[in-house]
Amino acid sequence: MAINIPALRKRSTGLPRSRHRSDLTPTAEPFVPTLPESPFAAAAPIFGLLAAFWTAQACGASFPLPPLDVDLVGQTSVVTARHEDTLLDIARRFDIGQDEIVLANAEVDRWLPGEGTEVLIPSRYILPAAKRSGIVLNVPEMRVYYYPPPKAGSPARVETYPVSIGRMNWTTPLGTTKVVAKTRDPAWRPPASIRAEAAEKGTPLPEYVPPGPDNPLGRYAIRLGIPGYLIHSTNKPFGVGMRVSHGCVRMYPEDIEELFPEVPVGTPVQIVDQPVKIGWLFDTLYIEIHPLLEEERETSAPLLEFAMDLINAEWEKRRFILDGQALKAALQKIDGIPRPIAKARNN
Repeated sequence: MAINIPALRKRSTGLPRSRHRSDLTPTAEPFVPTLPESPFAAAAPIFGLLAAFWTAQACGASFPLPPLDVDLVGQTSVVTARHEDTLLDIARRFDIGQDEIVLANAEVDRWLPGEGTEVLIPSRYILPAAKRSGIVLNVPEMRVYYYPPPKAGSPARVETYPVSIGRMNWTTPLGTTKVVAKTRDPAWRPPASIRAEAAEKGTPLPEYVPPGPDNPLGRYAIRLGIPGYLIHSTNKPFGVGMRVSHGCVRMYPEDIEELFPEVPVGTPVQIVDQPVKIGWLFDTLYIEIHPLLEEERETSAPLLEFAMDLINAEWEKRRFILDGQALKAALQKIDGIPRPIAKARNN
């Protein structure tokens, strides 16, 4: 299909070409071009209906699972910073990762936001394009989604938590695996590679770190079927929501304390790389864009190209009117906030 959107400055962004390919050839039915004005004002009443699909979020995020044709959960909110707050304080208070809150508040100083400053809480999410079962980790989003087994008499739900992932050269692996073990108050035996790195930095590590406040695994560890990889707590919680680990997945201590007893051994785990997500909220299509992993930026297709792959694929399933200006704005912001970009056709 041919899609007409406003010109965008070319970016060295997107997913690796080896993973995604764009096919923008025309189809028999041309795509509707850019609209002169945003078409979303008439959609305002749907937001009252959406309340049926989520519960209020404070220091955690658990939502009734929407039907398969609805992909959004949660809602953004605005809070006022106190004199003593940093953005990191506010992020933890509302169960948001560090990079998430910084991206959503690009004009706010992360260390001194200032008393009375309004801070956007980016607590609205498009569910990843993955099976809604078990644990789904979207690596560039640095966020875990957990779909617990439904309980008799209770609606199905989804929980979501910010996480840290592996830094460059210690990347968190992609793929499908499962939970193979759970340990409370784990000991840590640093692998030889981590001990060698620490020694080079002049901070040698022992071969064995007992449970306790100095153990970087914290109080809970969930072992994955990929050898050497865990979802675990941390003794450095302000790093949650950043690329700071050696490949493992770190959570706020209070979050994994909640998740740990809920996740049985055998739970499926999907680890995906989706910097761009699209999804429906009734008749409105949204897009959510996150920065690429650093190591993918030089070898990737343009981020626009990847977004168009998703839009083209969605067009084959459901016809809609694309707002090119809204898409352009989302691609320029790259702030992880779901933004409306299209309206479904009625015919």
